[in-house]
Formats: sequence, C-alpha cells, structure tokens
Amino acid sequence: MLKIPGYEGGPLVEGAAYLDDPLFWPVHLGTCLRGEDAQRAAFGADWDAAMQLYRVLSAEQEWPVFSVPLHSGHIIYVVYRNFDGDRGTDYLIHHPTWPAAETLAVDDGHFMGPGTAWPELLSAARQPSTRGVDDPDARLLLLFPTLGDARLPADAAATLTNALAALTLIEDPAEVAGLLLKNQGQWAPAHWRLTDGIWINNGGHSYRNPGNAFALPEGRLREISNALNGEEETDHQTSG
Repeated sequence: MLKIPGYEGGPLVEGAAYLDDPLFWPVHLGTCLRGEDAQRAAFGADWDAAMQLYRVLSAEQEWPVFSVPLHSGHIIYVVYRNFDGDRGTDYLIHHPTWPAAETLAVDDGHFMGPGTAWPELLSAARQPSTRGVDDPDARLLLLFPTLGDARLPADAAATLTNALAALTLIEDPAEVAGLLLKNQGQWAPAHWRLTDGIWINNGGHSYRNPGNAFALPEGRLREISNALNGEEETDHQTSG
C-alpha cells in the first residue's frame, strides 16, 4: 500500500496506468472546463465513457496517486481523495527530510490555491525524471489544475495545445487549451512576485500567499519556490 508521510486517507494505489487513456485527461481537467461549451469541446461524443472513468477514479476502495519527482528531491503527489461525500484532488509536495507532506493546492468544492505560476508549472513539467510520471506533456496536464497566473506568456496556449494534441483525442485541442487558460483553476488568477528570493502570490485561497493566516511558513515557501523553479537544494528544513 502506498504511503505519503502525514497524509491521512486511502487506500492509496499507483495510478500511472490511467495516463495511457486519452479520456483521463479531460476528466482530470474537468473542474477547469467550466460551462457547456467547454465540456462539449473537451468530451464530445465520449461523455458517457468519461463519466464511467470518473466513477472508477472516484471509487472509495482505491485512491489513485500520481507522483511527479523534481530535481531537488521533492515529489509532487496528485491524490484522488475519495472519501464518501468529500471527493476531490489533493496536490501535495514532500521531501524525504520533511516529517509530513505540505499541500500545494486542493481541487474540490472547498478549493485552495493557486499552487503554481505558469513558469513553475512549465519548469516542473520539463524536469526529467526516471521515476514517477516522466513525460513532460503528462506532467504539464497533471499539474495544470494547480495553476493560477494572471500574467501568461504569449506561447502558453501553444504549449498547452501541443500537450493536449499529444495525449488526448480532443477534436480541437487549441480551442480547449484556450478555454483552460481562460479559466485555469477554481480560484481567480493570481499575481505572482519575487520577494526576498521567494515566489509568492496575492491569492486569497493560496498557501503561497504569506498574507493568509493559513499560509505555509517562510522556510517552506522558499524551498517549494526553489524546487518548482528547478533549483537543486542541499539545505532542507525539517519543520516550518
């Protein structure tokens, strides 16, 4: 049985096999596809099959987990939390020296985020790994629901379109990419800034906004910022 330090719930099971199913991706991105037009563009005639897959992913007896290792030794875990009446997707980050994983974002009815800016999302997606999810397109789409960035680069749509075209059967990936970037996560797109070497944002629901009472402590914010941006670290804090 899989274990994530400090994470309560389960049973956790390896979810990598789902990544080969083209329908997994629109299902995974479902909360970012708001409105009938977005749903129609993403699912097309496959709606019934997608809903069947969603029921499998949401089964109480198995909680699929996907791991995205980073250069720094941290691992981002994407967990399908399948408590009856409290389903959602938890985005956690952990380093072997930490006593427990920290939460980057929560994708459910009581959402928390954003957890990443666009450059961080791209950096995490493109960091090569021989473990966990290793395909850059899969890493990008898997972590996309953590995104909340009010300032996107001009090539963001093309990057996302290419990932959707590579992994899905969506008829018009460019249209869906545009809709995803318009909506992003469930929160309002945040403004990010570099302060004292740490990337933080102004999101009212984000663990990475030091102005929030529930924000992660400065040491964790610094380490997470460095890890997501591809910097290798040798000094890891065991507590906030």
